[in-house]
Parts: sequence; structure tokens; C-alpha cells
Amino acid sequence: MPQVVVPVRYPLTEHSRATLAEAIDIAGERDAALTVLHVNLYQNGATTSRRQLKDAVESEFGNLSNTRYVVRRGLLVEETILEEIAAEEADLVVIGKKQVSRWRRMIRRLIDDPNVEQYLQSELDCDVVTVSP
Repeated sequence: MPQVVVPVRYPLTEHSRATLAEAIDIAGERDAALTVLHVNLYQNGATTSRRQLKDAVESEFGNLSNTRYVVRRGLLVEETILEEIAAEEADLVVIGKKQVSRWRRMIRRLIDDPNVEQYLQSELDCDVVTVSP
């Protein structure tokens, strides 16, 4: 079954809701499993539980079948997301337009050309959809 990963903020922001709505549509069109991912940053000290994430998403979008809710702890959001994408062997990642600039900065540290979509496709063999709110 195809796998779609969508990283979101908690509590859900307007941008996260728009990104999530697009990911839900894509997962439905492709008959794919959906992983909703949130990263708790070590340095922020705040922790979001899987239950809180699931409740927030379901209160906004209703009960979603074939959906997994994952909360990871990490130092850098983008690295933690990359690790989850690789672990899930995702076929597609849906990210918000606001996340692209952070991804560019991270990728610029690794390579000269900060093309997020191209980097993720070449390194992780998955497609990337960027969503504007």
C-alpha cells in the first residue's frame, strides 16, 4: 500500500490544517496509508502526545481510516522528519510552503543546490507535494 507522510505542527495552525487537508485528499485518491507526524523538539521542553495529535486532527477532519499518528522527539525538525520518511519508506511527502525555506537552509548545509523536492526525490526516492495555505 502506498504511504503518504505529512508533518504538522501542534496545536494545528492554519498552515498545518491546509497541508493536512491536501495530504488527506492525496491519500484518499491514491488509496494510501497516511502518517500524520509531529516533532517535539528537545530544546522546547514541550511535549505533545500521540493522543493529543490524533484528537486535534480528528476534531478538525473526523475519523480518518488508514491513518497513523506519530510523535517523535528530535533536535532538528527537518532531520527527524527525514528519518521518519525513510523509516516509513514513504512514497509521498506533503509539506507546507512555510516549511520549504527551513528545508532549504538544512539542505544547503548538505549540498550546494537547495532544491527540496529534488533532494528528497533523489535521497529518499519519494515524491514531494508543497501546499500553500
